[in-house]
Amino acid sequence: MKNKAVSSTVVAALLIVALVAVVAGFFVYQQLTAPTVAEKPLRIGFSISISGDFAVPGRKQLEGFELWKDWINAKGGIFVKDQNKYYKVELVYYDDKSNKDEVIRLYEKLINEDKVDILFSPYSSTLAITAAGITEKYGRLMIVVGANSDRIFQQGYRYIVGTYTPASKMLTQAIDILLEKIPNPTVAIIFKDDAFAKSVADGAKAYAEQKGVRVAAFEMYPRDAKDLSPILTKVKGLNVDAVLGGGHYEDEVLLVRQAKELGVNVKLMSLLVSPSLPAFYDALKETSEGILAPSHWEPQTKPNINYGPTINEFMTQFRQKWNSEPSYHSAAAFAAGLYLTAAIEKGGTLDNAKLRQAFNDLDITTFYGRLKIDPVTGNQVGHELVLLQWQKGQKQVVWPKDVATASLVFPKPSW
Repeated sequence: MKNKAVSSTVVAALLIVALVAVVAGFFVYQQLTAPTVAEKPLRIGFSISISGDFAVPGRKQLEGFELWKDWINAKGGIFVKDQNKYYKVELVYYDDKSNKDEVIRLYEKLINEDKVDILFSPYSSTLAITAAGITEKYGRLMIVVGANSDRIFQQGYRYIVGTYTPASKMLTQAIDILLEKIPNPTVAIIFKDDAFAKSVADGAKAYAEQKGVRVAAFEMYPRDAKDLSPILTKVKGLNVDAVLGGGHYEDEVLLVRQAKELGVNVKLMSLLVSPSLPAFYDALKETSEGILAPSHWEPQTKPNINYGPTINEFMTQFRQKWNSEPSYHSAAAFAAGLYLTAAIEKGGTLDNAKLRQAFNDLDITTFYGRLKIDPVTGNQVGHELVLLQWQKGQKQVVWPKDVATASLVFPKPSW
């Protein structure tokens, strides 16, 4: 009996020792496999228009990038599975002065000298398509944000990913409104000589003709135009129902001012970029009343978010950091960072070719809306536009009706 007791005690002791060894081994394994923080940050490079023609929206886009960097770093960074590490984000950027030659020089520098890991595009389609030629040459992934000319995605590039709704769709909602309000409407499409505005104008013209809307004028003005009165005088004589088009902030503000001076009163005016910016109302005040514009995002929208912060969280953090209101350029830049984060998490790597593949099956909805690309071209197919209108000094979403925050004012008030 005594020998049996001793034997049982020995067995129990051995079991305890074994258990302790297993537990100790588990903790050692955990320590060996627990994610660590990478010594070097994930370097994301881009140029941005801090000066020049695109400075106003360019700066708003930069604010969105900076806020995303703060947000993701506060969460510990981006987890990269194949390295079992969290990477903090560092932004490496330069002022491209809204100039294509600067973009070429800077993207070569970012890739070859700064050795950035991944790239964002510059603001504007004209500059983004220039940058895409450089990044494609080196097989480097570039998230295209602040640019949506269809032409960017028609070059067969394999390393670009879009975040904006394609430019060819940006004025189709305004045409739908005209068709709902007026029988047999006529439109004048006037637009800036650049890649983005041309894509929008071509898309609007094709859509209008498809829907039976007569395009009475289709006029392009120089990118450095300082006087649009000859075109506007011609449009006034045509007595059209709507003026559609524009280009970017400076020329669109000029277009509105000169249209007022010449008394070009139409039932509907929809521009492309500037009305979404608070600076548009600051520059024009009551002259902005009733003007429409497509927007890639407005804070009143309520998407069913499954990735990233809520709209309220984004708005609160943006106001705290910048003491101003975000534009859709800011929201899209932050969302581009979220999109990239989701792709790295899904792909588990920083390898640019594998990351581009990871985007193909990615379908997320952020506070900015849905994001999903066409796997072949990289163009954005998931994101939807809204149509905004200035009403009594406030931006209101008026289309589609199911997300509208106010009823459409139609016809536009006369000047």
